[in-house]
Amino acid sequence: MRKADLITQISDKTGIPKVDVLVTLETMFKAVKNSLASGENIYIRGFGSFITKKRAAKIGRNIKKNVAVEIPEHFIPAFKPAKEFMLEIKTSKNVKESSEKDDESED
Repeated sequence: MRKADLITQISDKTGIPKVDVLVTLETMFKAVKNSLASGENIYIRGFGSFITKKRAAKIGRNIKKNVAVEIPEHFIPAFKPAKEFMLEIKTSKNVKESSEKDDESED
C-alpha cells in the first residue's frame, strides 16, 4: 500500500475529502520527524512507539577504494509495535496469503 492508497482508504471510510486527509497525514509525519529529531520519542497506545536507537561507532570499508572508513556513532529512527498490534498481525490469516500473492506476482 502506498501513501495515495492510504489516503483514498481513509477518505472513503470517513467521508473526509482527500485533500484534508493528505494535509493531516503530512502534518503527522512532520510531527513524528520533528519529535524524533529533537530526541523525544512518541508512544501511541495500542499501535506502537516511534523511537531513536543509538548506533555505536564502527569501522566500515569503502570497497571501491579499499580503504577503512570510521563511521561515528549516530541515531536512527525505529518503530516498535505494541503487543496488541503484534498479536493481531500474528493471528491474521490474510498476512500469509498476501505475501504469497506478492511472491507470485514478482515471478
